[in-house]
Amino acid sequence: MRIFKSRTVRAITAAVAVGLIATGCSSERDNDAKDGAKDTFVFAGAGDPGSLDPALASDGETFRVTRQAFEALLEHEPGGSKLVGGLAETWESDPAGKVWTFNLRKNVKFHDGEEFNAAAVCANYDHWFNWAGTYQSSAVSYYWQSIMGGFAKNEDPEAPKANYKSCTAKDANTAVIEVNEPSANLPGGFSLQALAIHSPKALKEYEKQDATAKGDAITYPKYSQVAGTVAGTGPYKITKWNKSNKEVSLARFDDYWGAKAKVKNLVFRTIDTEEGRRQALQAGDIDGYDLVAPADIKTLEGEGYEVPTRDVFNLFYVGMTQSKNPALKKPEVRQAIAHAIDRENIVKTQLPEGGKVATQFMPDTVAGFSDKVKQYPFDTNKSKQLLKAAGESKLTLEFCYPTEVTRPYMPAPQDMFELMKADLEKAGITVVPKAMKWAPDYLDATEAGSCALHMLGWTGDFNDGFNFIGTWFAGADKQWGFKDAKVFDSVNAASKVVDPAGRVEAYKKANETIMEYLPGLPISSSPPAIAFAKNVNPPKVSPLTQENFAEVSFK
Repeated sequence: MRIFKSRTVRAITAAVAVGLIATGCSSERDNDAKDGAKDTFVFAGAGDPGSLDPALASDGETFRVTRQAFEALLEHEPGGSKLVGGLAETWESDPAGKVWTFNLRKNVKFHDGEEFNAAAVCANYDHWFNWAGTYQSSAVSYYWQSIMGGFAKNEDPEAPKANYKSCTAKDANTAVIEVNEPSANLPGGFSLQALAIHSPKALKEYEKQDATAKGDAITYPKYSQVAGTVAGTGPYKITKWNKSNKEVSLARFDDYWGAKAKVKNLVFRTIDTEEGRRQALQAGDIDGYDLVAPADIKTLEGEGYEVPTRDVFNLFYVGMTQSKNPALKKPEVRQAIAHAIDRENIVKTQLPEGGKVATQFMPDTVAGFSDKVKQYPFDTNKSKQLLKAAGESKLTLEFCYPTEVTRPYMPAPQDMFELMKADLEKAGITVVPKAMKWAPDYLDATEAGSCALHMLGWTGDFNDGFNFIGTWFAGADKQWGFKDAKVFDSVNAASKVVDPAGRVEAYKKANETIMEYLPGLPISSSPPAIAFAKNVNPPKVSPLTQENFAEVSFK
């Protein structure tokens, strides 16, 4: 996360943060082995995790932590986006894409000593399928609903129909999952951290506790907020969550089925400013951090730090909520906004080397990217002409932007907002800024459609076009506030094409339809950088931000 202040105040904040870090980390540093070998690796993220149960989460900061402790049926190859075996060594589907068979690894144990088998897989999937009450809120079970639809008993009449049908333990090492309809979300969805497998013993404890809601505020179950109950199969087990110190601690799981973690202890710490993270690394208080400010990359490299850059696999965009401001219902107004914003300048001044202007709602690294989408080049005069033609020459728009956050696609939210605000004002649009704390205020507001303009983005979960365009445009969504059957139908039709080559072509057509309609403006895609201390052998960096910290070692 990032707090936006003047340069002077930001520098003071960072210095104070580093001082606090140096004071607060002594207990962890005291764990280093007496023979001088370091046995604790400390990594700084930009925000706090939300839950120790990944099934209840939808954010990268949570998954960065839980990924070290929980494993899904499928995973991605180290450093890439190709699906490989996880807890399932091999998998296959029937020709219709409705029956998925997983041949599971043998001799795998959970952190609590329970045996991993097909019955455990089915216990997890049936647990999620039978969620009730607050667990059916999209804020709690976002990924289950995105991948598998609704629940055994939908309590909301408008909830999506369940696509999950059943899970059967054919034998101890063979699990069969059936769905009602083929989906572009599969098999990629089986790799999601939100669908990682928990110990059946732990699940029974989970079921004794409820999530609750008061208005839009969610209270998560106690087990997900305190280490001790959750149990996965990963190379590390979660041992402590010190919320006051903003630290989650993990210890190597010595009974892990695969290659053992190279470092005994792993600590994730939140430092919510770019300056604070950089200075903590330079002071030796942490061993690595994510979301390096583009301006810091060359400085750190020049000082001898490891600063690998991930491949591009994200998208940053400006959303336009038509239901919030009637003027946005006019195509000419949306086109005027698109022509008003100088995306090349944003890429050049705000993103690291390798950043790209986006022409559609997926990066060009995803199959389905089209070279034939309608273009909206920067042109202030054309923007003014379109506004005049729409009768909106004196248009005023509220523009929400987030504070206390840094995201892979959005390294400096306020700076990016200020550039876009200036561009829009040059075209004659009066911009009313509205700064909001990232979580939960900003995320809740954008999800509810409370902002006429807003800025958000997405890092892909797996390499399928539906994971991008389906996330936003598979149906009516309050964030966008429009209903256009042509857009929705094009996206959903593409997702149901079973033939991979045919699906890619259908995605291209869907991208062309979306950009003709222009529900919002894709801005850029960015290759986020991650930094490590001079004495660290880093893990393979992932375009999906799915680094495996069991690979880390000290030189």
